[in-house]
Amino acid sequence: MTSRSAVPPIRLGINIDHIATLRNARGGRNPDPLRAAKTVVGAGADNITAHLREDRRHIRDDDIVRLAAARLAPLNMEMAVTPEMLTIALKVRPHATCLVPERREELTTEGGLDVASQIDTLKPFIAELRRAGIHVSLFIDPVIEQIRASREVGADAIELHTGTYCNAVTTGDTATASRELKRHQDAARQAAALGLEVHAGHGLDYDNVGPIAAIPEIVELNIGHYLVGEALFVGLAESVRRMRTIMDEARKDLRHEAKQVSTAGT
Repeated sequence: MTSRSAVPPIRLGINIDHIATLRNARGGRNPDPLRAAKTVVGAGADNITAHLREDRRHIRDDDIVRLAAARLAPLNMEMAVTPEMLTIALKVRPHATCLVPERREELTTEGGLDVASQIDTLKPFIAELRRAGIHVSLFIDPVIEQIRASREVGADAIELHTGTYCNAVTTGDTATASRELKRHQDAARQAAALGLEVHAGHGLDYDNVGPIAAIPEIVELNIGHYLVGEALFVGLAESVRRMRTIMDEARKDLRHEAKQVSTAGT
């Protein structure tokens, strides 16, 4: 379990899917996801996330190949649990993969992976990725059953689905937001105690990210759509820099609190 008196740094992963969405709306090569990756890394991103979906609605195969070859930052390839995606991942060898549920009709990933019902499928799938030296995380809801199942199938990490919490903050539903934040805090603590690295993402923006970034067991946030949208007004680099600042301030405040607790106990 992460000690509150020794708060680890927090990484920022930028999902560039919707740079590709804009490109694909017109065809051609612009805006180029690889150029976007260079920009966000220069602005403070620690890694790049890209979701290669079955229908290729945004990121395409050649994007994954180019991003992996460029080695700008660790590449986190989001993917469904399918033989096709396993073959691609083993060929490209991204730094990490995040296994997510996927349905063709959804606008975006709508919930966490049901790991507990797919243990026999996921164990060999994850084992192949790990044998190739690929770090594996599972995108799950903050539910203890799914956390324990993630440990059982051999994942390195989990990524907590923050969508319900974020929606509650946006709509002003403070009771739900408070309840969901507590669920994430408990889930992160439980996962860390089981030896899983803890990430989080989905729906995070400037207004809701602080409390999530202040959960000490969470060591990585993956954020995309909001920052790409914000880039239309302030530029991509500035949108990332501001998010980086908010996250770092939340972590700084957490370290200050931990230091005060530690000092009071001596």
